[in-house]
Amino acid sequence: MHTVRSESSTVPVATKWWSPVDLTPGYFALVMGTGIVSVALHLCGYPAASEVLLAIAVVAYIVLVALNFWRIIAYPAAVMSDLTDIAQSFGFFTFVAGSGVIGSRLAMAGWWTPAAVLLIVAAVSWLFLGYIVPVVAVLGRAERPIIKGANGLWFIWVVGAQSVAMLSATLEPILTEAREILAITAIFAWSLGLILYVAVAMFVALRLMTFPLDPREFNPPYWISMGALAITVVAAARIAEMASAPMVDATRGLVAGMAVLLWCFATWLIPALFGVGIWRHAIHRVPLKYEPSLWSIVFPLGMYSVAGIYLGRVNELPIVETIGTAWLWVAVAAWVLTFIAMLRAIVLRIIRRR
Repeated sequence: MHTVRSESSTVPVATKWWSPVDLTPGYFALVMGTGIVSVALHLCGYPAASEVLLAIAVVAYIVLVALNFWRIIAYPAAVMSDLTDIAQSFGFFTFVAGSGVIGSRLAMAGWWTPAAVLLIVAAVSWLFLGYIVPVVAVLGRAERPIIKGANGLWFIWVVGAQSVAMLSATLEPILTEAREILAITAIFAWSLGLILYVAVAMFVALRLMTFPLDPREFNPPYWISMGALAITVVAAARIAEMASAPMVDATRGLVAGMAVLLWCFATWLIPALFGVGIWRHAIHRVPLKYEPSLWSIVFPLGMYSVAGIYLGRVNELPIVETIGTAWLWVAVAAWVLTFIAMLRAIVLRIIRRR
């Protein structure tokens, strides 16, 4: 193996093709996208394919957790730089959402204990990041206006909250001893996520209407605006199925009704988002190439499928369930294309560095 010599050491070239310093905080979107497509496949009766994607999601989750710990220890300045970057800092919430989504899929497979552990991880990290990210990224920076940095990635804050609600509602029928606390957690996280969606949507809309928008800036994370609605629908459908409890009984009708309205809004957003993609790549010729943020498209597509299936089954809406079932193949196609593009990008990077 060829080596590169420096004053301090001799390092194999092969070890230089990538470093954790390059890891983006939003890479857990890989886990989110893979996990939710696995859920959709399971609901539609494709257990083998679903288990393959579940295995990929679990491996990706473990690897990304290890790499992020490595990055925190070895490159704390890079982590702090991401945390103080208003355009990137909300990407840390992909860890929360990834934990919640993969926990929900494990619960469907009967892995209750790992799912419960992931719920604790997701809830604690969401609360921690929910205070740290806004304080550091917004209040901790002197430059103004902060609104100029608002983008689609901010909706991950909402997805994190709804992933906690979804997993809490999923575990509520199983963990009977903790049923009351799970019901409260699900309603609390769902309600807070809904309010945060309105707030984030206002910030992003204000940014779009106030400042010039370069087509390169209208990147894949804007799809999360639809994914946040879809996961809110799924969490609402799961809450509507929960057993009687004071918090659930007080909100069941509201939550069930909001689920239908939010599904309609998510459906309306899809053509608009596809139109933005045409505007960006066909009209303004922004190259379509692999970047980690592409997983931010896979997740909303998969989540929209799951939302239609759950909402249709819980509220007895056959047409909604049919749409969700058919949409599965759009999500699967997006996952396959993005996964192949990711592998290709990794191989090409290794070859170029060698």
